[in-house]
Amino acid sequence: MLIIIVAFLIILSIVVFVHEIGHFYTAIKLGIGVEEYGFGFPPRIFGIKKKGILYSVNWIPLGGFVKIKGESGENEQDEDSFNNQAIWKRAVVLFAGVFMNWVFAFVLITWGFMIGIPAIIGGDDIQNANIENKNIQIVQAYPGSVAEEAGLKMGDFIQKVDGREFVSANDLESYLAENIDQEFDFEIKRAKENLNLNLKAKNIPELDKKLIGISMVDSAIISYKWYRAPWEAIKTTFNVTIAIFMALFGIVAGLIKGQGAGDVSGPVGVAVFSGRAFEMGFAYVLQFMALISINLAVINILPFPALDGGRILFLIIEKIRRKPNNQKIEAMVHNTGFILLMALIVLITYKDIVKYIFN
Repeated sequence: MLIIIVAFLIILSIVVFVHEIGHFYTAIKLGIGVEEYGFGFPPRIFGIKKKGILYSVNWIPLGGFVKIKGESGENEQDEDSFNNQAIWKRAVVLFAGVFMNWVFAFVLITWGFMIGIPAIIGGDDIQNANIENKNIQIVQAYPGSVAEEAGLKMGDFIQKVDGREFVSANDLESYLAENIDQEFDFEIKRAKENLNLNLKAKNIPELDKKLIGISMVDSAIISYKWYRAPWEAIKTTFNVTIAIFMALFGIVAGLIKGQGAGDVSGPVGVAVFSGRAFEMGFAYVLQFMALISINLAVINILPFPALDGGRILFLIIEKIRRKPNNQKIEAMVHNTGFILLMALIVLITYKDIVKYIFN
């Protein structure tokens, strides 16, 4: 449990810190006042003031924050106040945090591709890459399935089944389908553990078939030569960003249709996966941190109140109206959005606790 908490705090703090650096740096460069740069969140432990900026260290170790002068509507008449700046300047400051998260993910993935990073392989989608440690990996044990009941988890590597090694996930799937009436002996590698699990397929009447309930892929550690790694990292960052947008679209569509939000993880789920990444090795930590950074970028750019995207939306409205927005109304909208986001996080956290701790 301790490694999970420490891993979660380290990864989340670094990713949030990078996001806030974007806001901080662009505000300073554009001549906008910065009142405080906080490491962690209040209550404050101590602070040092330098060139008019308070650098504080706070008790809650979850990244940090930047307090920009006039961001909440105060000091509007001051020359360096946020709300006294041109719309484009304010938009750049707001977007800079999101941009920094994408840049950070690109740097991490580039580094990963140079030293070797885990990836799904198949067909001709990975060209000019060095491929090592090919494995069959579980990407999902479906809820309520035999696999979940037996303890199989996402990220597990299947070493052998019934004492046999298999070349690919397709070969193993064929073997399971051909012998579905027998009990299978799975040899699993999970981080530093080696496990033996026995599974017998469950009959699913509505599907009229027997199933174990796992989804598998071929995975390996892949790397590229140093001059190719950045280009592959750009493509990966872009593809992951699109995939996250599509997943969010699917969640919203599911909610509209009354199908629920699906398998969405909150802080507790992220903490669990952080711990697993640390247990599996440095390359997995790089990959997971890059994924969290891209997730933070995508979430923050959404046009929802209280998020950077929501604030940029109000700047667009101001540009269209050609006059400043009502600060009281805008503040009320953002505060309402913040409350809704916190309520959503509490709900998802509750589901995570039930799923990962009490199950």
